[in-house]
Amino acid sequence: LLRSLQVVDSDAEESFDRITRLAARLFRVPICLISLVDAERQWFKARAGLSVAETPRDTSFCAYTFLTGAPDVVVVPDALRDRRFRHSPIVTGPPHLRFYAGAPLILEGVKLGALCLLDTAPHEAGAFGVADKANLVALAETVVVELQRRRRVLRGQLGHITAVAHNLQVWCQ
Repeated sequence: LLRSLQVVDSDAEESFDRITRLAARLFRVPICLISLVDAERQWFKARAGLSVAETPRDTSFCAYTFLTGAPDVVVVPDALRDRRFRHSPIVTGPPHLRFYAGAPLILEGVKLGALCLLDTAPHEAGAFGVADKANLVALAETVVVELQRRRRVLRGQLGHITAVAHNLQVWCQ
């Protein structure tokens, strides 16, 4: 499904960039990512506050949103105190991430990635409350709607190209 969206390794798009900027502002965090995860890596369709375009999946916070039984929103108040992440190179070294909150991007029942909030400072346990989680899920759903819109546009363009190619073939006969 992820491959069919033709979004991985695509150019930046303002609609996705706008969502990450809004989320970073709304949740008062320095980093927000739209992360798409495949077998080997997580690639960032949009990012605010981070310069890298991808990271290996095995160092990914976002991969935890894929686990069976994972909550709707994965929250890690302090990665240095969390056994899953305390030895991660992105926690112990640059960019020294401490806080993570991620809501999965679910399309047609498939988890494609996550809308992630990151901070270099820890957050108090329980400070990311029910309303925050609901808002993050709503923004993640907005990302999915945008992915669906993008897919419709691409399909429309492909249909148009196919029709033009057919007409050219008929005219050339």
